[in-house]
Amino acid sequence: MARKVLNRKELRAETEAADKAGEKSVKPKDTAAKKQTKQPKARSKDTKEVRMRAYWGVFNQSLKRVALFDHCDRKAADKKAAELSQSGKSPHFVQPVKEIIEE
Repeated sequence: MARKVLNRKELRAETEAADKAGEKSVKPKDTAAKKQTKQPKARSKDTKEVRMRAYWGVFNQSLKRVALFDHCDRKAADKKAAELSQSGKSPHFVQPVKEIIEE
């Protein structure tokens, strides 16, 4: 919807006339009352840094972890997966796993 256009000259003349007559058109703001009603902002808690460690996990077809190797032992994890795939019915595969380090 369109707004009603205000005539700035008329408004200024009205306020000047009111000032001359001794009336104040602008009411003083009560800043003390506003300061009391403001509530302090809640501080967010510092997020704790979570440390993770990488491993190689050997999984079966139903995503059940069968073995776990350090990240530097990728060859051993591949070898274990190949052994389990040949001996068992279901194929096994290697996938990276990240776990939280608890101190």
